[in-house]
Amino acid sequence: MKNWLEPVVLSGSNVDLIPLEKSHKDQLLEAASDGELWNLWYTSVPSKDKVEDYIHAALDEQKAGTSLPFVVVDKGSGKIIGSTRYCNVSSANKRVEIGYTWYSKSFQRTGVNTECKLLLLSHAFETLEVIAVAFMTNWHNHRSRNAILRLGAKQDGILRNHRLEPDGTIRDTVVFSIIRDEWKSVKKFLEFEVSRARN
Repeated sequence: MKNWLEPVVLSGSNVDLIPLEKSHKDQLLEAASDGELWNLWYTSVPSKDKVEDYIHAALDEQKAGTSLPFVVVDKGSGKIIGSTRYCNVSSANKRVEIGYTWYSKSFQRTGVNTECKLLLLSHAFETLEVIAVAFMTNWHNHRSRNAILRLGAKQDGILRNHRLEPDGTIRDTVVFSIIRDEWKSVKKFLEFEVSRARN
């Protein structure tokens, strides 16, 4: 079951999701510099000092079969504009989480996130045949929480004192999910939103 999550390119109308490679370092950093996203303390966006560790950790998780990290490529410019991944993968339980998602500031609130989620969710439910897709975010990240709800996910609960952050603070984590029985209606909604953003 270790190789259940094979690297794959997911292609949409406006973006491609391409498996992360070490060679993406400079473009990733350039994307994160648009808005200096690493300054948002409740996110995990890599800075110049941490981008190599960020990539190594993601690729180590991929090797272990628990993650599949992507870079987000804008088709119009060919540039990397962010990153996302399947993470906390449980092949035995047919569950994945979508996380570590961030986009350059200039591509936020443009429809990019909706299209990326449509690609990731379609692959998860229709190819990997998962029974559920989870989303987790910091209690204080209200923008992320609202974005997840807008996708059609439902809040499962809050994990209080869920984990220690690198700076010593304790994170409360909000957990959401979309389950297999909900996918058809969620997909219909996301396809409508993507087509509306395109027009």
